[in-house]
Amino acid sequence: MKADEYISTSDAARHLGITRQRVLQLIRNERLKAEKFASVYMIRRADLAAVEDRPQGRPPTAGRPPKPKPSPASGQDGRVIVTKKRGKK
Repeated sequence: MKADEYISTSDAARHLGITRQRVLQLIRNERLKAEKFASVYMIRRADLAAVEDRPQGRPPTAGRPPKPKPSPASGQDGRVIVTKKRGKK
C-alpha cells in the first residue's frame, strides 16, 4: 500500500464537503469503496474521484400537474355559481 494512494475518512469528508459520518454511511451502503486496516477505513483516491463525479441528492421529480383552468360557469376561485331562473314555473 502506497501512503499517497489512500486517504482517511476525515480527509475524504473534507475533500467532498460532507461529514465523516456521511463518508462512513457511504462506505456501509457500498456507495464508496474503502479498505479496512485494523479498525480504520482508508479510501483510495481513485475511488473518491468516482464518488465525486456522481450527482448528489435525489433526482428531480416531475412535480405537480398544472391546476385545471376554471370553466366559464365558475367563479375566479373555482366555485360554481348557481343562479335561479326567473319567470314562469
